[in-house]
Amino acid sequence: MNKTFESRRDSLETAHQKLIDRKNSPMLPGNGVYERYRYPVLTADHTPLEWRYDFNQDRNPFLMERFGINGTFNAGAIKWQGKYLMMVRVEGNDRKSFFAIAQSDNGIDGFEFWDTPVIIPETENPDTNIYDMRLTQHEDGWIYGVFCTERHDPNAAAGDLSSAVAAAGIVRSKDLLTWERLADLQSKSQQRNVVLHPEFVKGKYALYTRPQDSFIDAGKGGGIGWGLVDSMEHAIIEEEKIINHRYYHTIKELKNGQGPAPLKTDRGWLHLAHGVRMCAAGLRYVLYLFVTDLNSPDKLIAEPAGHFMAPIDDERVGDVSNVLFSNGWIADEDGTVFIYYASSDTRMHVAVSSIDRLLDYCFHTAPDGMRSSRSVEVLLDIVSRNINR
Repeated sequence: MNKTFESRRDSLETAHQKLIDRKNSPMLPGNGVYERYRYPVLTADHTPLEWRYDFNQDRNPFLMERFGINGTFNAGAIKWQGKYLMMVRVEGNDRKSFFAIAQSDNGIDGFEFWDTPVIIPETENPDTNIYDMRLTQHEDGWIYGVFCTERHDPNAAAGDLSSAVAAAGIVRSKDLLTWERLADLQSKSQQRNVVLHPEFVKGKYALYTRPQDSFIDAGKGGGIGWGLVDSMEHAIIEEEKIINHRYYHTIKELKNGQGPAPLKTDRGWLHLAHGVRMCAAGLRYVLYLFVTDLNSPDKLIAEPAGHFMAPIDDERVGDVSNVLFSNGWIADEDGTVFIYYASSDTRMHVAVSSIDRLLDYCFHTAPDGMRSSRSVEVLLDIVSRNINR
């Protein structure tokens, strides 16, 4: 091995280990609802060097990247055997995404990828692209993963190489190592952002959906849907209803979608979702919360106005700018909640809160009054209470 090759390898390994070992710290004082952490928890540079470089000098004399990574984002999350795990969407420079698991001891730093990516079996109709995994540890004993599978639209006009069809792919596992592929979800429309509820409802599996007219546009799809299926092996939604609606001139007027599976609390099911609106800079993705009834998870009981979290500072910049997206969070036994969110389809971050704080936010923040005058009324009420405290 020549000295140049060896020196470059040493530099790569040193920089990579330094990145993994970097300690994270909360950005204080914050807003009281959650604390963002200073550094992204996963970036393209966190991916193993062995994925990106061939370290055989004869095959790769200049020690150049042989497989470029464009981003690590939109990760599902789960607490497993005492570790905090993210099932990450890793996108190569070739625009194809795949899944890989990264784990941490404390959930806020030190994330390292497992040695190899996750193998997702194909169906008879192979996926062109797979992404945005939601993980649910279901009461039936399986860990399910529901993700978006994308294929070229077979009805696209000649020469149209951008039209696509979206569906919900389904896998399950008992150990997070071997994944069984089940049939894709069947429903009356295209589906993205499909999430499995962690418990049976009326003896059936319950799914949060997002019906849409086309691959990109929700169109007549009214918001986050709800449907029951008899089996996850052959999941067919016959009837679908909207439980969290879109509204004009709100953060979710264009479309919205369930994030991760909801968290069960003593006051209801706590949901994290994303809302999308159009602005001068293009699509703007933000995160918001709502709560549904503990015994009837399809019944909305609380939803604060506006966004819970929006992109700030460096989070605004990336492969697809001005976007926050989350499909993974973890609630510890002590009530601490780790919210894993991606910024601009590029990198993963963490924010930390608690069940108590999130419920307080949901039940004591005013709902959207849908008019400017109502917003002023809410503000005047807060000012009046402070004056008279």
